Amino acid sequence: MTASSPQPGPSAPADVELVLRGRVLTDDGVVLRRVVVSGGRVVTVESVSDWSDTEHGPDEVVLADDEVLLPGLVDTHVHVNEPGRTGWEGFASATRAAAAGGVTTLLDMPLNSIPATTSVAALETKREAAEGRCSVDVGFWGGAVPDSLGHLAELWDAGVFGFKCFLLDSGVPEFPPLSTAQLRAAMAEIAAFDGMLVVHAEDPEVIAAHGTGASRAYDDFLASRPPEAETTAIGTVIEAARETGCRTHVVHLSAAEALPAIAAARADGVRLTVETCPHYLTLAAEAVQDGQTQFKCCPPVRGAANADLLWQGLVDGVIDCVVSDHSPCTVDLKGLEAGDFGAAWGGISSLQLGLPLVWSEARRRGVALETVVGWMSAAPARVVGVPRRGHVTVGAPADLVVFAPDETWTVRAAELQHRNPITPYEGRTVTGRVRRTYLAGATVGEPAPPRGRLLDRADPR
Repeated sequence: MTASSPQPGPSAPADVELVLRGRVLTDDGVVLRRVVVSGGRVVTVESVSDWSDTEHGPDEVVLADDEVLLPGLVDTHVHVNEPGRTGWEGFASATRAAAAGGVTTLLDMPLNSIPATTSVAALETKREAAEGRCSVDVGFWGGAVPDSLGHLAELWDAGVFGFKCFLLDSGVPEFPPLSTAQLRAAMAEIAAFDGMLVVHAEDPEVIAAHGTGASRAYDDFLASRPPEAETTAIGTVIEAARETGCRTHVVHLSAAEALPAIAAARADGVRLTVETCPHYLTLAAEAVQDGQTQFKCCPPVRGAANADLLWQGLVDGVIDCVVSDHSPCTVDLKGLEAGDFGAAWGGISSLQLGLPLVWSEARRRGVALETVVGWMSAAPARVVGVPRRGHVTVGAPADLVVFAPDETWTVRAAELQHRNPITPYEGRTVTGRVRRTYLAGATVGEPAPPRGRLLDRADPR
């Protein structure tokens, strides 16, 4: 069998919406299973000895020999940018890209939209912009900025999953950073209701001491944001988290030099979790040519040896999860013609590409598919508190992905669902393709209308 297809046979019960049969990634590994979906949830996961060991129902979908059924991925770090900067991205395009990449739940970051999600009113504006436009489930982060301190409980009660802050200039004026004293104040406030603070951890004084990186030379840009900026800031975050007891999460870890301090803090009981991103695991500074500003992100892509250590940090469990930090912009803001790393927008669009990118590199390193999917599904769901995601198990939402782990293909920006066709992965050959995505048991994509639900922390479906 070479393609998924329904097989003839006896009728399924009337309330059964979908039956899938084939190789399934379960908590027992990749095994043959028959998965029954009803009411948008998995109601049965039963063993089968082969693809055709019993009669099939008329609507039963049998996976192809080269396909595996996965739980939908959970991407907790996505900049959708709508409203206000919808030309950069938007809920319709971002969630189509997510579904095409096997992501069935995403959390939208509070900045780059206008207004930033730093108040309940801004959150309602964001929800209104997203309503009816989402192909996958979407939840929201709140923002911890100087003006929102003292009001964070209001956003928490309104349903955000936690709060994002910066320790240096965020790049947009409507989302200013916190000082070290304000960071502690935010943590103390959030700890009082056991929320979570997620931190862009680069130290502003270290950055200021190393210049602007205004150059076509990638080495100059890399030198302007050294590992010391991350290690210093993470040290500040650890001490504040230790002092306040706040659940704290470091976003987009780039500098592997921070791993020992992170491991030691966790061993001491500091409530600290950490993520990294596909670009830090699959790109290397040595391969970035001068003027290639499509590779610019902050913190930056570092050397291949650094990537090796990040992979080891994942394997060792010091890094908890892998999420995209999808941070798109219009093509002109990347400044490809001038190639000035100091002037170009810093961010990489990879929402649709995360799974094949990470899986391609993982299989080269001997890391199993179930481990990769755990880093990109169950782990971010657990860290952030999006329940019941990340497992093909009875009672879970039927958010499922049909994945061909051995199919190779070439990335073409113009063929991606992201609003703006720019990517550092243009022309890259990857292994593993998402062939179909289900949300609550329904196929995502044309001609089906958007079915994604807006998630509230207190009611996450």
